[in-house]
Amino acid sequence: MTFDVIVPDKDKRLYDNWHFASAVRTADLVLCSGQIGSNDDGTVPESAEDEFRNAWTNVGRVLKAAGLGFENIIEYTSYHVNLNDHVRAFMKVRDEFLSEPWPAWTAIGITELALPGARVEIRVAATPAQ
Repeated sequence: MTFDVIVPDKDKRLYDNWHFASAVRTADLVLCSGQIGSNDDGTVPESAEDEFRNAWTNVGRVLKAAGLGFENIIEYTSYHVNLNDHVRAFMKVRDEFLSEPWPAWTAIGITELALPGARVEIRVAATPAQ
């Protein structure tokens, strides 16, 4: 099987140092690695909503590099530290980026993420509109 690696310029250092692509394309499917919501300086925003907004913005940046947009998302998984404390805020922010028809969604509660203090990571699968 072959696939194309998608690495926006902003993620080149991560690709080189951590050895993972921001996304890969195989046939008509784009699989995006999890995106967190850190600020540009690498810190975690104080506000959960700001963090969630940053994470969705990062998803959009990767999709754009693949020639896609939010409307192309067919499935996403969100990983949450303290899921029940923030899921409503997450859904509120999500609705700023996604709309009907709603993609499939799995929300998973976890104990921690790679960035200390981060509350969410979002990974998506997308495909060009049919």
